[in-house]
Amino acid sequence: MTQKSRKTTDHKGAHCSFCGASAEEVPLMFNGADGSSICSSCVEHGYELLVEHGIVAGAANAKAKGGKAASKFKPLTKADLMRPDSIKRFLDDYVIGQDAAKRYMSVAVYNHYKRLLAKGKTEDVELDKSNIVLVGPTGTGKTLMARTIARLLHVPFSIVDATALTQAGYVGEDVESILSRLLQAADYDVEAAERGIIFIDEIDKIARKGDNPSITRDVSGEGVQQALLKILEGTVVNVPPQGGRKHPDQKYIQVDTSNILFICGGAFDGIEKKIAMRLNTNAIGYGTQTRKRIDESNIMSYIQPQDLRSFGLIPELIGRLPVLTYMEPLERAALRSILTEPKNSIIRQYETLMALDDIKLTFDDDVLDYIVDKAIEFKLGARGLRSICEAIMMDVMFDMPEGDAKEFRVTLAYAKSKIDKAA
Repeated sequence: MTQKSRKTTDHKGAHCSFCGASAEEVPLMFNGADGSSICSSCVEHGYELLVEHGIVAGAANAKAKGGKAASKFKPLTKADLMRPDSIKRFLDDYVIGQDAAKRYMSVAVYNHYKRLLAKGKTEDVELDKSNIVLVGPTGTGKTLMARTIARLLHVPFSIVDATALTQAGYVGEDVESILSRLLQAADYDVEAAERGIIFIDEIDKIARKGDNPSITRDVSGEGVQQALLKILEGTVVNVPPQGGRKHPDQKYIQVDTSNILFICGGAFDGIEKKIAMRLNTNAIGYGTQTRKRIDESNIMSYIQPQDLRSFGLIPELIGRLPVLTYMEPLERAALRSILTEPKNSIIRQYETLMALDDIKLTFDDDVLDYIVDKAIEFKLGARGLRSICEAIMMDVMFDMPEGDAKEFRVTLAYAKSKIDKAA
């Protein structure tokens, strides 16, 4: 078929063979070799029907028997379910430190998927979800932790940014759009998406602006928190297949969120002051307990749900995030380990990239120490390591592939010259 515009004079008076619309009434008219025509509106409607019936769902996959798209996410079985200690060992291969967070995460994920496998087998007791909230400074590994868990379990995983969400009816993304992202990650396999993981980043950015409930519209703060309540708890949501805004004539895909695990992460900048205020509050009079000795170097370890409430999260939302854990600020030794020890460490990534051009790349030990010192100076956490390495390696990655040299050694003098140049 050939595509013609409705403004083309050759097709004035042409009508769609399906709906009867004229070329002047539709944006585009497609003409067949036998003189038949179909308008762009009918083509769009036909595509929506194909998506609705699962015929073109997962276009990247081959069509499986029975007319459904083949799914790369196999159903979870008891044999696939790893115990909490095994999950933590897997996390240790990719995430440095953060033992407390790993333990919380491992138990919560294990209980969540154990709950899925036990569905229908526990008649008297209904098992609730173990949604998680991770609190910690930027660059401490919140997103990496969630992504590693999804890789381990072979389930659909999507990351959404809470800062883009607004209350329904306002400019921005509806809360339902986070499910559209998960559906796309699952190749529109609804069954796989309904046991997936959604990581909601920057959850602290939707805190309400004051301590009291808003008497006016707080459409990007408290309004979003209220819209998230039913989705976090579990409900059937009508999701636009391609994302975007809802409209009455659109076809929807129904997604049950009861078995989707939500992990929320945020820096909660300044929450340490809220924790310190709570810990330093003493009752006056007889019968009061002596205040416990507090480790002031790691105040985040004392975080409690009431601290999230004082920061600006509504109690209903906090109640739907029962697992609360924290990410420790990365010390110098942890940053040094992140450079070289994980399976996907930053240095290994650069070595692999250069090896693809048959170039052997090496770093002196004092260069690695220098990179860590700069990351601490810039206060960017693990993300700062990558930024500094990029500044050092940019000229090497530009020049070496075209040259004849098959080996390059990064020295301290070379690293300093590149950082000083960037500064």
